[in-house]
Amino acid sequence: MFLRLGFLLLALGSAHAEEVARALPVDPSVITPDSGIDPTVPPVVESEAKPLPPGEVDLPATKPNPRSDAPDLTNMPDREDAVRLQIFLDENHFGPGVIDGKPGRFTILAANAWNEVHGHPENDFTALLAAARKAVPSPFATATVPSAATAWVNAKLPFNRTEQAKAKRMSYRSYGEFMAERYHTDVEFLVEINTSKTVYGLQPRGSLIVPNVKPFLVENLNGARYEPEELLGSRHVVVDTKINQARIYESTPSAIPVGEDGDLQVKANRALIASFPITPGQPRFIKYGLWEMRNAVQLPVWRYDQSLLDGKGRSNNALNIPPGPNSPVGVIWMGLSVPGIGMHGTSDPETIGRARSAGCIRLANWDAVRVPDFVRPGATVEIR
Repeated sequence: MFLRLGFLLLALGSAHAEEVARALPVDPSVITPDSGIDPTVPPVVESEAKPLPPGEVDLPATKPNPRSDAPDLTNMPDREDAVRLQIFLDENHFGPGVIDGKPGRFTILAANAWNEVHGHPENDFTALLAAARKAVPSPFATATVPSAATAWVNAKLPFNRTEQAKAKRMSYRSYGEFMAERYHTDVEFLVEINTSKTVYGLQPRGSLIVPNVKPFLVENLNGARYEPEELLGSRHVVVDTKINQARIYESTPSAIPVGEDGDLQVKANRALIASFPITPGQPRFIKYGLWEMRNAVQLPVWRYDQSLLDGKGRSNNALNIPPGPNSPVGVIWMGLSVPGIGMHGTSDPETIGRARSAGCIRLANWDAVRVPDFVRPGATVEIR
């Protein structure tokens, strides 16, 4: 994917980009104005994708990556089945990471989360793949770049932070990047299933082949805040920094049953309702423990402070970086009760699980915007 620069710093600035040099509150819920729009009412969007017949896209066999940290499993699906499996997991709220037909550690984690819910053995793909084949007959579709994309793409978006602070929005830098994130993939995979000319030359109303997944509609975001809801606020999020996964439960996770011989017992865990891959903060900045989700706001503003990056503390010479998908905090912020720490999106979804942030919990934008569907302010977030 096109390079999107950014140290992840947990300090955010004013919603007015012209105010580029003053110290401001850290929490974006304080500095990002309320749009007054109800986030539960989805706007009407134009139709843009048409499923392709199975076998229409010729994918090469997946070659093992010698640098992969995924378990070496012999029953991993390949080619169309691999894409089909990733789409099925994604649409059932068990995020497999970037949909690219190359199942790795995050796809296996998502698969095992699905297996856990349904009472199937770990690393057994039999039932999962059967369900995926039934639910996702067409793993690819032809999609059209919507006219709304023009407001979210800026090929001239600067890399310099001072210049970014003057911009209206931290937009995508190309229509290829826009469509990659829209369909939960990366530009590299779009090039693989199309051509580089198609992807890099993409313009509004142009078409290309994409994973046939429910798209992330960035144009639906409006800066809204998510209000507390009793049911969603009673749920429990476990952020596991060892395996880089956030798991959402209906309530506090129950103990895992163990048999008399010491073996773990396979039992359906219906309390687990979603899981998403994450990147945790650097170990020295991680705040382990039980916290409360205090707020959730779309399109947060980021406060860039070089003094803070240099370890010298906050200064009065901060830059207010405007909101958008290329913001280092992505398109949504969910602040916790520990000051300056939250769950948020990212400008680099392909680095989830790899590059570390300063202290927060990073998710791909398409995953991050779904978290308020499952939890709202008041929910418990356990970082372990």
